Amino acid sequence: MSTRFVAALLALSLLATQAHAQQSARPVRDSAQTLTTINVTAEREDRSAVKPIQLLTLPVTVSITQRRAEETVNLVDAEDAVKYLPSVFLRKRNNGDTQATLATRVWGTGSSARSLIFADGVPLTALIANNNTVGGPRWGLVAPPEVERIDMMMGPFSAAYAGNSMGAVMEITTRLPRKLEGQIQQTQAIQGFDLYGTKRNFATTQTGASVGDRFGNFAFWASGNYQKSNSQPLSYVTSASIPTGTTGAVPEKNKLDAPANVLGASGLLNTHMTNGKIKTAYDITKTLRATYTFGLWRNDGNSGVDPYISNAQGQRTFASQAGFASGVYDVDQRHTAQAFTLRTDRKKDWDLELIGSTYRFNYDQQRSPLSATASDTFSTRGRVAVLDGTGWGTLDLKGTWKPGGQLSRHTISSGAHYERYSLKNTTHNTWNWRDGGSRAGIFTEGDGKTETKALWAQDQWYVTPDLKLTVGGRLEDWRGYDGVNVASTRTDCHGTLVSAGGRCLQPEVAGNRFSPKALLSWHAAPEWTFTGALAKAYRFATAAELYQVVSTGPTSASPDPNLRPDNVTSAELRAERRFERGSVQISLFQDDVHDAIISQFKTIGTSTTPVSVVSNVDHVRARGVELAFGTSDVLIKGLAFSGNVTAVDPKTLALSGRASAADSGAVSNAIGKQLPNIPKWRSTVTALYRPDEHFTFTLAGRYSSKLYTTLDNADVRYNTYQGFSEWFVMDTKVNYRVNENWSTSLGVDNLLDRKYFLFHPFPHRTFLVGLKYGVQ
Repeated sequence: MSTRFVAALLALSLLATQAHAQQSARPVRDSAQTLTTINVTAEREDRSAVKPIQLLTLPVTVSITQRRAEETVNLVDAEDAVKYLPSVFLRKRNNGDTQATLATRVWGTGSSARSLIFADGVPLTALIANNNTVGGPRWGLVAPPEVERIDMMMGPFSAAYAGNSMGAVMEITTRLPRKLEGQIQQTQAIQGFDLYGTKRNFATTQTGASVGDRFGNFAFWASGNYQKSNSQPLSYVTSASIPTGTTGAVPEKNKLDAPANVLGASGLLNTHMTNGKIKTAYDITKTLRATYTFGLWRNDGNSGVDPYISNAQGQRTFASQAGFASGVYDVDQRHTAQAFTLRTDRKKDWDLELIGSTYRFNYDQQRSPLSATASDTFSTRGRVAVLDGTGWGTLDLKGTWKPGGQLSRHTISSGAHYERYSLKNTTHNTWNWRDGGSRAGIFTEGDGKTETKALWAQDQWYVTPDLKLTVGGRLEDWRGYDGVNVASTRTDCHGTLVSAGGRCLQPEVAGNRFSPKALLSWHAAPEWTFTGALAKAYRFATAAELYQVVSTGPTSASPDPNLRPDNVTSAELRAERRFERGSVQISLFQDDVHDAIISQFKTIGTSTTPVSVVSNVDHVRARGVELAFGTSDVLIKGLAFSGNVTAVDPKTLALSGRASAADSGAVSNAIGKQLPNIPKWRSTVTALYRPDEHFTFTLAGRYSSKLYTTLDNADVRYNTYQGFSEWFVMDTKVNYRVNENWSTSLGVDNLLDRKYFLFHPFPHRTFLVGLKYGVQ
């Protein structure tokens, strides 16, 4: 019923377009009003003469500027800027985390492919996977100094974006210089960590520099960043029983309340990360600009272990526990990215934008030992996980047309989209894991490709000066192909048993879907705005969900080449009340999803190793309410508060088949239970005081309720390794602008030193200090 309703609205709007093609109206408001709660109007002059086409259509988008982020957030990595945005959680386990995924109000941290992140229209989202590993966004392609602002839209309410926008869309807008400018910045961080048998400090050192200039019609921006980081333990070696003849184990239980004695820490990750980027732009005319960007990212790291157990002689020992071997690895990654953009900004009746981008894993290998000995050494034999050749390319052509010019009641936008993702993931056996040479056959392999073609159009129509209707639709044609799997054990391949090491060729799968959208915004009074939105969206499976077989370190995954797409109907009602020095918003939202692609850990057969199993869940639903507020100059000039509370009720309504094999194995145990990885409550509050142009003081708090990791909610312990506990942390920062060139900052993350787990142990109290010198 909702699909026919939205389709009818689309047809009505297109007819109205013809009727009013030459009509004009009084100047209309900006199509993307900002959430006063955390929005700060641009405090830098506009550096860009040619702006990207604006496609965020939900009238209330949350925004933050680069200066606001610098003054209020303890910035180490570019993604830190979104830490306090409403209904958003950034899963960042440590500085330099390559797996910093974004959780939204209706999807958890394991849903990297259910949000879209762009920088000037170029995708940073890695739609090669939908997980916390290779699916992490490519944040390193954006240098913090070049960010002008970040805008977010919740939900799939714009036809310009694929169904992956079912969680959120983030648009990062960068800038180009008008004259010579540059900066150099030094950041130091130190974390005091104390948990189980590990008590020590972990430091991060980061140096960043950037320079830009304009010579007539030509402008460039170059940036580089080097970071050396040492993380807290990201995992632990656990065992149901304490190895015979050892002492030092820490008694503990896992999330299912079963014995999981902690034998030692693992995943102590040391990384040397370098990224560089150069962006060039040439103004062909005053309204036509060509931009080329090249990015290079390099990561050289190693992970170590810290055993707590000792033998009878008092010597540390691995006691032949496989967990110690899986927590040790060397990683070497070299990636490159390129993007070309051609866009107009005529400020008249039409504009065009062409964007092409590529991302390549030129070299990406992780080496690990096969086993641990009874002493404190590892086997020479091991495995090498290779992602060389993995990558993707995208191409977008977009256009806007305002019949009758800038004062037209209609703004019609449309576009064509193409993307191709290629996964190449082979794990080799090797005689010497240290150098990865002397390979001795394939252990596992999971290769495959996906391809999507799309056409979309939408019309933004001011029915009256205060009533705006936006309707549109997106037609997508998708296929998954060239799928190949090799397993380490005898495996069923379409009804035929294939021996260990045998190749299983997966059949090509394809589908096409149409997704209608509708949004109505009413500016009822100067103080009031009401918005209603309804949209259909489909998210097709990623190459990793279809084909990736993983057995690397502590990670194992089992794919499904026959996954159906997420089928979501999203709805939202929002009201905003503005005051002289603030605003309040309340939103009611619901996502109703059929065939939801959900991953959960379970054991297969007689194996005791937990495996991430991907499957379709027949029917799930998440509905909730979001309250956000913002104030300025409260009680005294310069004092501002902002905050938000999100309550959501995510439930499993029906499931069958592979998805029903939850850890408890009972379908009935999952019906009506809370969906995995989504907390029921989430909140953020920020207090900012700016007494003058030099000082800014910030105190912020973040809260999340506990969550479950299985469909049947089998978790009974939360604040333990691999559990997801309730948590509340506070951060603070003092920023001091010495003059127009120099600034310094001092901050503390996790001020109260809370110890909590989100599968991994998250950072304890961390002190940060920064010093920046800039010329512009």
